[in-house]
Amino acid sequence: MRGEPVTLYCTPLGAHDHFTLEWFLADRSGVRHRLASAELQGSELQDKVHDSWGRSPPYQLDAQGRLVLAEAQVGDERDYVCMVRAGAAGTAEATVRLRVFAKPEAAEVAPNKGILSIATCISRNGNPAPEITWYRNGQRLEVPMEVNLEGYMTSRMVREASGLLSLTSTLYLRLHKADRDATFHCSVHYSLPMGQHGRLDSPAFNLTLHYPTESVQFWVGSPSTTAGWVREGDSIQLFCRGDGSPSPEYTFFRLQDKQEDVLKTNLEGHLTLEALQRGQSGTYGCRVEDYDAAEDAELSQTLELHVAYLDPLELSTEEELSIPLGGSTAVNCSGQGLPTPALRWIKDSVPLRDGPTLSLSSITFDSAGTYICEASMPTIPLLSRTQSFKLLVQGPPELRPEESQLKTEGSWSEGDEVRLVCSARGYPEPKLSWSQLGGSPAEPVPGGQGWVSSSLTLKVTSSLSRDGISCEASNPHGNSRHVFHFGDVVPQTSQAGVAVMAVAVSVALLLLVVAAFYCMRRKGRPGCCRRREKGAPPPGEPELSHSGSEPPEQKGLLTGGASGAARHGSGGFGDEC
Repeated sequence: MRGEPVTLYCTPLGAHDHFTLEWFLADRSGVRHRLASAELQGSELQDKVHDSWGRSPPYQLDAQGRLVLAEAQVGDERDYVCMVRAGAAGTAEATVRLRVFAKPEAAEVAPNKGILSIATCISRNGNPAPEITWYRNGQRLEVPMEVNLEGYMTSRMVREASGLLSLTSTLYLRLHKADRDATFHCSVHYSLPMGQHGRLDSPAFNLTLHYPTESVQFWVGSPSTTAGWVREGDSIQLFCRGDGSPSPEYTFFRLQDKQEDVLKTNLEGHLTLEALQRGQSGTYGCRVEDYDAAEDAELSQTLELHVAYLDPLELSTEEELSIPLGGSTAVNCSGQGLPTPALRWIKDSVPLRDGPTLSLSSITFDSAGTYICEASMPTIPLLSRTQSFKLLVQGPPELRPEESQLKTEGSWSEGDEVRLVCSARGYPEPKLSWSQLGGSPAEPVPGGQGWVSSSLTLKVTSSLSRDGISCEASNPHGNSRHVFHFGDVVPQTSQAGVAVMAVAVSVALLLLVVAAFYCMRRKGRPGCCRRREKGAPPPGEPELSHSGSEPPEQKGLLTGGASGAARHGSGGFGDEC
């Protein structure tokens, strides 16, 4: 490679005590020029450089008589001759041809603005001469060196002052409309030592082509629908595109009474219509001003613009409508729009029916609420309107009693706490009252259909079993009353006696267990535990007696164990101690 050191070998064959070695440079005409010589005397080789012929740095001989070129240059590409004279052994010579390789600089490409040539590719300072090829969209262009109508290329070689070679290639190509998006580049192929090769690619480039318009596209940008409808009040853009290059001039117009009303002319190809009104519906057009186009080319396009609108809805009733309980009514909903809107009625987010008329019959309190008429256009998203009215059902109150603690009659005890709730609905809103003080103010029931409720918390007494507690709801149309009954109420004293009896029975059972345990501990001792006649008391022990003055509860408690044993005979406690 250029710039690297080179050593040329010349070694005599066989053993010689004396010989002379000479190096010559052969020029292109075959004339030899002596460069250096060396003579072997004994064991030493005496060398001498005679003439370097202007080479810098000069030629050198090493200790073995080899010719050394410190830095290879392009001018060193010559034939070098080594001649050896060995006296009686004779004379011999050999020739070596030196080739110097130089990698060229990066490929340069420059698109041309001319009509015939499209680009020029340059490879500078290489050796030997490189080769340039052209590519379109990554595929090699097979173009000849001879002039051709479809395409060809030319090459020019220049030897620089350094002796290196520069190659220039120019591509001529007949371009077509399909080449407007094509990418081009050139590649430089060069040789390396040992039969190897290298490649340098230029940057890719595109061409700006000039060609006339053949067709025009015209459309409405967002937010139009597929059917060409746009909403009143929206702003839209009209887009126009011709396929000529460079971009032509565009003229936007509106057809009114078959006359063109020019709206705008520009090079961008779009027109903005702000805050559209229903009167702007009609035919719009776009025309491309390309005077190089063919006579039969269609350079104008039109489209129909439909502005959709929807006026506020009107109901045949006021915002509030009062109907007596069990009555009937019909409400009409009307709305003007383009295209014709679809109407439907909704209550509590539940669709009721489609159409402009809402008919209600046998009205109940559940019929009360807000009814909504909705107008929409399925082909035009987000264009809709609503109108509503509130239905009030007039009638006497409807009452609904509740108990927080459900019990059957006769299971209430004196002192039990109970919470009573009365709910009512009607129109006008009913008033709630209790037969006893302490009721809470009436409040609307959350999520209720016009229900209001009041609660009363109290303790059950014996007087309530006779009279009960009443709740009454009233409005101008009537009233409704409910009485809460508790049946027979168990007195508090009876309850205390039952509790005392339960405690007495528990103590008696405990005493029996203790007596049985004691007897078992004493079993087997003489005179302690033995079977006796039923009802006979043990000797030496007094018999229990009870006076009639003791309370009944006490008497029953103390005599329970003994009397039980006497009644059951042998099944009772027969072993005593």
